[in-house]
Amino acid sequence: MTAIVDPNICIGCTLCTQLCPSIYRMESEKAVAYTNPVPKESLDCARNGAEQCPVQAIVIEP
Repeated sequence: MTAIVDPNICIGCTLCTQLCPSIYRMESEKAVAYTNPVPKESLDCARNGAEQCPVQAIVIEP
């Protein structure tokens, strides 16, 4: 699976980076998914980060 953060939608709230720092980090005031493909042991936190995003900027793709 792959995590994708849309930089045009991300508001830089840092919530995903707090929930799943093994997948998301901040770069230039926007979140990015820096670990792809997402390791199996991080799928739950990657999905949680996507689900909790207040502007739905994160997509988890198969």
